[in-house]
Amino acid sequence: MLGLMASVTFVGILSELAPSGIMSQMTEGLEIEQTQVGFLVGVYALASAVLAIPLISMTLWMNRKTLLLVLLTGFAVSNVIVGLASSYSLIVAMRIIGGICAGVMWPMIAAYGTALVREEMQGKAITVILAGNTFGISLGLPFMTFIGTEIGWRAEFVALGVLVAIIALLSIKYLPSVQGEKLTKHNSPFAVLKTPSVLIVLLLTFLSVIAHYGTYTYVTLLVESIDFLGGISIALLIFGIGSVISVLVSIKIIDSYLRGLIISMLACGAVSMALFVFFDGANGISHLAFFLWGLAFGPLVTMYQAAVSKQVAQGKAVATSVQSSVFNFSIMIATWVGGLILTYMPRLGVLGIVYLSIICFVPAMIVAFMAKRALNS
Repeated sequence: MLGLMASVTFVGILSELAPSGIMSQMTEGLEIEQTQVGFLVGVYALASAVLAIPLISMTLWMNRKTLLLVLLTGFAVSNVIVGLASSYSLIVAMRIIGGICAGVMWPMIAAYGTALVREEMQGKAITVILAGNTFGISLGLPFMTFIGTEIGWRAEFVALGVLVAIIALLSIKYLPSVQGEKLTKHNSPFAVLKTPSVLIVLLLTFLSVIAHYGTYTYVTLLVESIDFLGGISIALLIFGIGSVISVLVSIKIIDSYLRGLIISMLACGAVSMALFVFFDGANGISHLAFFLWGLAFGPLVTMYQAAVSKQVAQGKAVATSVQSSVFNFSIMIATWVGGLILTYMPRLGVLGIVYLSIICFVPAMIVAFMAKRALNS
């Protein structure tokens, strides 16, 4: 069951990032600018961030299995139409629909999974389910990009839509039915935001996401800046290996050592960025930096979703939707601030963004170290 749910998050992240790997092909095929292709990723994330909380609240009463099937239908239809459409406006509309489905899916799938296991296994369940996100970035996206570049970008979207449809059919057969819950003043978004431990997790989410995605968004520039041996492909491969390893390890320890996991991953991230800054791309050192960064990145989604889920007894989907919205808004802020650094601090260049990452990692480590009650609960 949890493996099937992981396949949902696998196609969820692929649906979001698919245009980024085939930007040139879509630009040529649709006769549009690269910025317009980039907008297809941005508008997807914006729809997810803005609508996650209200839509989760509105659908809290629905049977979890039924809601998931509706969302998978939205993913499948939107991807297939993007693959077949010639109108840019229609493609934007379908990306918005996909983003809306993602905004509901990410927090809902975590709450759905925790309802199927004992309380002491909930962190492991969330980690297994959201591991699809890590495998999607490290393995799925390169494969889908290969389809897009070798066969055609339209084939990539259609293939993704068909894959989602297959997962939906398997979900009908194998996933259990779980009833929704009534929205009350005790499980509303406002009640969640009044919980101090939840606010701590949201602060950690904000700092960690900016630290990671500020640099990750401009990773190609980083590779070029440090003259990385092997280029972007090898850098991302090493990064992906580190991510997969840390996810597999976190499955074993997240329920028992959540706070230690968070502190360790933040430390790995800070060390990796420091290696980029102080060793100026030295062979071997920079490869180690990408590996450590991958280790830090792997459980990024899962450890904070698990942390926020542990803070509430009711309305876990609402709590995780708040965390998911903060996550998505933080990505947009990281991208925006990174662009400002490149524009207004050209002498620093991409290393200025790496400094920003360090500035975010260090206080996050301090907060996590001090938050014994919140992260051990």
